[in-house]
Amino acid sequence: MKIPQDRLNRYIGLKRDFAEEEYINLQPIQRGGILTEEARRAILEFGDGYSTCDWCPPKTARLDMITDPPIQQFYQDLAEFLGMDIARVVTRCREAKFIAFRMLGRPGDYVVLDSTAHYSSYLAADLAELKVKEVPNGGAPEFRLNLDAYAEKIEEVKRETGKLPAALLLTHVDYLYGNLNEAKVVGKIAKDYGVPLILNCAYTAGVMPVDGREVGADIITSSGHKSWAASAPTGILALEKSLEEKLLARAKIEGDLTKRKFGQKELGMLGCTVMGAPLITLMASFPEVVRRVERWGEEVEKVRYLVTELEKIEGITQRGMKPKMHTLTHMETDGFYKVSETHKRKGYFLYDELRARKIVGIQPGLTKHFKFNTYGLTWEQVKYVKDAFFEIAGKYGMKIS
Repeated sequence: MKIPQDRLNRYIGLKRDFAEEEYINLQPIQRGGILTEEARRAILEFGDGYSTCDWCPPKTARLDMITDPPIQQFYQDLAEFLGMDIARVVTRCREAKFIAFRMLGRPGDYVVLDSTAHYSSYLAADLAELKVKEVPNGGAPEFRLNLDAYAEKIEEVKRETGKLPAALLLTHVDYLYGNLNEAKVVGKIAKDYGVPLILNCAYTAGVMPVDGREVGADIITSSGHKSWAASAPTGILALEKSLEEKLLARAKIEGDLTKRKFGQKELGMLGCTVMGAPLITLMASFPEVVRRVERWGEEVEKVRYLVTELEKIEGITQRGMKPKMHTLTHMETDGFYKVSETHKRKGYFLYDELRARKIVGIQPGLTKHFKFNTYGLTWEQVKYVKDAFFEIAGKYGMKIS
């Protein structure tokens, strides 16, 4: 069917709503994914479809065996950087979780996860035909997880099913409040019971130091486009050597007529995963990622400064654990909500005011609460954001202590 030219024209010259170099972007899911200059250049070289597959070894025909570009070496370096033995790059963090669930469990098995886990953790379990047991959190204002309850939930599964859960999943930093959970606590419980621990590092690995061995993780999952300065879709699956046979099991299927076999292919990867630009941007940004995690302490200082300043505005408080240990932040903003009740733009007034000051990333329409992320901003930019909020608060008669 022929598509009219006027409809095709809408896809020509696509641009973002704002330019990163002109605006301060506070979007929680985007700060750690802003590309390095090296990654931007690499896209031009490897943007074509199967651009990484020119030198794929014919005998194995596997992405992780390609040496030019140096994908094989990158996988080794990636695993070492995360304190693990083996790494694979997949399309998304949620795919990494699904692969882990599917290869570790059987339909009807349980996975124990935290109650602040991302919805995709639940969907990954659902698709793998697993059931979930949730570890509770303490509710407002901190929403702190009761990490010791992982042991209680394991015992609960044992009583109900007569066997252990297929896996434990802990969200290292949750997407709701930016709480950093002490993975070592759950790592010890996992080792005591002999249950694999999946540490979901979507918001941590790539922006802050993460060492799987040190915390007792058996599997690490992460997001390249959230936290590794890579383009989407990129996810990371890293694991201990002891789980290689389970997670990276080879295909066993055989054609009934042709007798074709594919024993060199890793089943969970469906043969190969991310090839082309997303993988190459992850590789191109890797040297800067290795360097930037060492600056994590300063990133935490910046967000603590901004939270302290914003809480001086009437009706604004931080939700989640204090003091902040991660740059993803949730603010309750009743003061702005009261303004929105009488403003002609309602909840969109705050977005408008910030946009006029070249600040984006706060979700349009939200004034009762919102999230932001300061990762990678300079001190000058952080202070500019503070001044902008003070200016908006003053404009609408909100008190500043």
